[in-house]
Amino acid sequence: MSETKHLFAVLRQSADADAVAAIENLVAEAPDHQLCRINPLAFAEKRGLDEEGVVAAFLHGTRMGMFDIAWNVLCPGCGGVLDSNTTLKTVQKNAYLCSLCADSYEPTLDEMVDVTFTVSPRVRRIAAHSPDDLSVEEYYRQMYWGSGVDVPEDSYQQLFDEFVLDHVELGAGEKGVLSIQQPAEFLIIFEPVTHSAQFIDVKGEPTRERQNLSLSFDREHGRNETLEMRPGPLRIALENRTDGRVLPTVFIAGQTLHCLLERRRSFLTAKRLLSNQTFRDLFRTDTLDVDQRLKITSLTFLFTDLRGSTELYERVGDLVAFDLVRSHFQVLQEIVAAEAGAVVKTIGDAVMATFPTPDRAVAAALRMREAMLQLNEKNGREDLLLKIGVHEGPCIAVAMNERQDYFGQTVNIASRVQGLADSQSIFATGAVIDDQKTGDLLRRKALRPQSHQVSLRGIAQGVQVYAIP
Repeated sequence: MSETKHLFAVLRQSADADAVAAIENLVAEAPDHQLCRINPLAFAEKRGLDEEGVVAAFLHGTRMGMFDIAWNVLCPGCGGVLDSNTTLKTVQKNAYLCSLCADSYEPTLDEMVDVTFTVSPRVRRIAAHSPDDLSVEEYYRQMYWGSGVDVPEDSYQQLFDEFVLDHVELGAGEKGVLSIQQPAEFLIIFEPVTHSAQFIDVKGEPTRERQNLSLSFDREHGRNETLEMRPGPLRIALENRTDGRVLPTVFIAGQTLHCLLERRRSFLTAKRLLSNQTFRDLFRTDTLDVDQRLKITSLTFLFTDLRGSTELYERVGDLVAFDLVRSHFQVLQEIVAAEAGAVVKTIGDAVMATFPTPDRAVAAALRMREAMLQLNEKNGREDLLLKIGVHEGPCIAVAMNERQDYFGQTVNIASRVQGLADSQSIFATGAVIDDQKTGDLLRRKALRPQSHQVSLRGIAQGVQVYAIP
């Protein structure tokens, strides 16, 4: 058995069989460009597979050395990759400039940082393992638009030729010239390696007189002021002042380019991956630096606690109580993982978990309540009385006590809401109940939450809290 076949045989032992079979087929038969920066959500959708199973399979494969993970900062405007990192620890900038969109953006884990997987050279050698050898067209396809833009498979080269007037490759320290005939269009001279751009508004009467422009590329200057020129011949003198290859490209910023950039697709966000139980289990200590703070605009927190646990230990004894509490933890963790969430930590008899969306948290809460009823029925007494609180909002991802954690008022409110709950009750804030998918879920189950205006310790304003019967 070859090493690759052996790796996939091992992967089948820990991941979904259908997902592994699809990935194995991809590695064996797909063209090189499909194995660079694989978008697992697009991969799952195209093949009709469960997203969570596919993500888990790629994570297990990465842990085994079959894939290399990348944390890419995507421009929310054009979908281009502004920065690519082998670990989230190196996403350190306060803002990322997209010279193509002429704007800068503060990175957020649920809007700008996506996670992709590239096949390892030990499994299959592909062209993107040497990006400096890629053609200009393939560099854009695989490295710049490789994840967030849905680049068409069959017509890509034709589209590229329609919006690109000319391009040139310059090695480290090299100089070069582009001579083009400028149409009456808005042009962008874009360089994807250094993310440099020069805008040219070409308008007015055409001229036969040659116009001249000089541009240099380094790691510091991203965008120059827009120039106005007339249609006609243009000579562009270019200088590469970096220690690597650059690829100056003249774009026509017209309908063809805009249509391509509008072809956006869903991607695996860093927020979703940090709230994935498989990721937290496999990559527990390799996420954030101790001084790193990364914003998340929306994350749902679920807190649980056992009511009367002290009395439980007194009533049934330490050994029996310990077994009951441990079985309750196991059930809760399985439910959290099944609803695309992750257990962040346990505190005594309490659990703190996160979910990418409010509806998944509420679905988990309902399943938890039912599971505790079943455990109590099995034991013949109400030993496990679970209190649950759910809240959604912005937060900051941090590293605390050598593990990835969360900080902010949203976390505080979620904890306080759980503290309001009595035995076997679920309390959720208005932010959770007002979510459309949450509303659909509760209507399907014929559940009508009861509203209460409450004051929470340490929270200045009153909070609308709903009890889910």
